[in-house]
Amino acid sequence: MISRLLVANRGEIARRVFRTCRERGISTVAVYSDADARALHTREADIAVRLPGVTAADTYLRADLIVEAALAAGADAVHPGYGFLSENAAFAQAVIDAGLTWVGPSPDAIDAMGSKIASKKLMAAAGVPVLPELDPATVTEADLPVLVKASAGGGGRGMRVVHTLDDLPDQVEAARAEAAAAFGDPTVFCEPYLATGRHIEVQVMADTHGTIWALGERECSIQRRHQKVVEEAPSPMVDPAMRDRLHAAATAAAAAIAYRGAGTVEFLAGDDGSFHFLETNTRLQVEHPVTELVTGLDLVALQLDIAEGAPLPPTPPATHGHAIEVRLYAEDPAHTWRPQTGPLHTFTLPTTTEFGAPAPAPAGRGGHSAVVVRVDSGFAGGDTVTPHYDPMLAKVIVWAPTRERAARALAAALAQARIHGLVTNRDLLVNVLRHPAFLAGRINTAFFAQHGLDMLARPLADEDAQRLSACAAALAASAAERANATVVTGLPGGWRNVTSAPQSRAYQAPAGRIDVGYRRTRDGVQIEGEPELVVGEVTATRVELGRGNVRHAFTVAAYPDVVCVDSVLGPVSLRPVERFPEAEVQVASGSLLAPLPGAVIRVAVAEGDQVSAGQPLLWLEAMKMQHEITAPTDGTVTHLPAAVGHQVEVGAVLAVVTPADPEAQP
Repeated sequence: MISRLLVANRGEIARRVFRTCRERGISTVAVYSDADARALHTREADIAVRLPGVTAADTYLRADLIVEAALAAGADAVHPGYGFLSENAAFAQAVIDAGLTWVGPSPDAIDAMGSKIASKKLMAAAGVPVLPELDPATVTEADLPVLVKASAGGGGRGMRVVHTLDDLPDQVEAARAEAAAAFGDPTVFCEPYLATGRHIEVQVMADTHGTIWALGERECSIQRRHQKVVEEAPSPMVDPAMRDRLHAAATAAAAAIAYRGAGTVEFLAGDDGSFHFLETNTRLQVEHPVTELVTGLDLVALQLDIAEGAPLPPTPPATHGHAIEVRLYAEDPAHTWRPQTGPLHTFTLPTTTEFGAPAPAPAGRGGHSAVVVRVDSGFAGGDTVTPHYDPMLAKVIVWAPTRERAARALAAALAQARIHGLVTNRDLLVNVLRHPAFLAGRINTAFFAQHGLDMLARPLADEDAQRLSACAAALAASAAERANATVVTGLPGGWRNVTSAPQSRAYQAPAGRIDVGYRRTRDGVQIEGEPELVVGEVTATRVELGRGNVRHAFTVAAYPDVVCVDSVLGPVSLRPVERFPEAEVQVASGSLLAPLPGAVIRVAVAEGDQVSAGQPLLWLEAMKMQHEITAPTDGTVTHLPAAVGHQVEVGAVLAVVTPADPEAQP
């Protein structure tokens, strides 16, 4: 029996495993890097063991340090979570060799699925349909388009879509570099690229007594950079006949490698119902909560049962209702999905259960119509998002009796969330969940390209809502100043003995700069340029504004660098514009500045090189992704301070390109 469990991971998955352990009376051990010293998972564990360093390579990817931590803390079992070392057969073997219980499949099963090239051959032999594997050196025009993929690992890293043979060598080289950096293995291969395929996967659970469960399917077709963004169960495209075929293929895949524990068999499906094997993830998936909510199961509890040798019942439970999960990222979709770092001042969602226990058992639900909203997160208000790890803030999951109700409830929960301090993909997620094509189930892996990322990433608050929010921010700031005043405290904000120019404040909003002028009159506060706008109650945190008989309430939260205004019109983040800004540090014309903190992992040019507009110059790695820095114009690289291995901060000069035509300087 497991009595003390170490989770070889961080963030929300560590907290998720801890929740089940607490319910089962198992004490918990966390490992943490120096960057995670005050992280939630570190604070919540019964015992926490430091892994010196901040990068994943120095901490969460050090199998030797994690095994040492487990032994030092008196743990008798290790759960790998997902990512990091979760699919590392050598780590699993090291845990077992140390006399600890490994909560996962056998090292042999992990090893069998660790190479996508080898695993596809194994699956084909087991009768599972697979896409043909192509050697990058032999790809022809007839094979295009192709997808270059890393043989090891996943998560979208080491993947490139190639449409022309001329692009293939550079894309293969880039994929190899990314795969080597992420997984320590530069091996890549190609396969036919299905631009509008659908990503369907089957959750499997297998015990040591020969029972294999196929727990329905999940659809994960809406993706960015080959990484999942929206996941749901069941898939809107899968009918009973296709489900039977998917279950049979997933069961055959698990049986072929004598699988044990929780795993996921992933397929790429066509609109005609055909599907092909992609990979088997030999671990718990990020999106496992949707399966928990439609089955009523606790998959982590089942993992622990199987690790202790317990048998599964002969048949799995039926699925009921519909569950949808979205991944809330600290990133800016409108600007090439750029990851965001910094303080997360406030982070709350309405009416949620954190790491909620699975929904009521399906048998007891019947016509049950209550909606379940669940949040699995590794962050809370007051935390800081660093550049060292994945930018996912949380998973927000909703169960409802129908897909339409689940989508509506999830969109509402996200829209009403208070997320202050960082740009996130929240507005994008809400727009997707409310999109007619999504609601109709017409989704595929090209969803963003088909429906326009610029439209899907647009703010929930339109320009008028942003202006009203700026008005509310200005009035709340005035009220806050009066509340903190130490002289003539009885006077209202904006009071003047003699009529004078209005008070004014300026903010930078998503739609641009907004200037707000306001004055107090005998009839109340008036907003310049808004004669029909009626100002109601005003405090430092709440402002009422109305037009005619329609009144809206705005909640205002001011922080040192941003003012966040929430209302039914949509959330708005405003940057105050200083009246007397400090002089900015000047940089040379043509300078390329780091858009985010990260490490320089590759440089493709040297000083003196002639470059053309759009040509890649160097690559930064941050938050598990590579970011390409390109030349803004034709010209010459006249300065190149960046070098491989350098850690750079936001705004650091990476290179200077002097344009061939001075008038071409952007």
